[in-house]
Amino acid sequence: MGSVKIDLHRKDREFNAAYALDDAEGVKLLLADYQKFVSRKRCGDYAAVEVLIDIHKAIDLAGLTDRQRQAIELVYFGELTQTEAGERMYISREAVKLYLLKATEKIADIYYYWAGHGEGYTTGGRIDG
Repeated sequence: MGSVKIDLHRKDREFNAAYALDDAEGVKLLLADYQKFVSRKRCGDYAAVEVLIDIHKAIDLAGLTDRQRQAIELVYFGELTQTEAGERMYISREAVKLYLLKATEKIADIYYYWAGHGEGYTTGGRIDG
């Protein structure tokens, strides 16, 4: 009989390939999928719970300004367009876009730090080894 090889790290590799969290674009992709992780959490997916805990912890540690945090909350958590968020914040869509860019750069710095300190993340969306 042949043996069955179980790949315990498949989900980790798939997650790291989909979200290169050490750059702003990867963080934006993760935030854009925020509601998907909330839905998965409701279905009992513990990996989704970990992702949500980590993104909120990264946001807390990133040193965002109040406006950057508000832009993240309205666009990604509240699912508003950048234009709608700008209307709520009394600023232009371009200003919202800039706040989001700066915020995601700061959040990416946290994930980069975690990757460099063995906290379960990788850089460039790759698993080393």
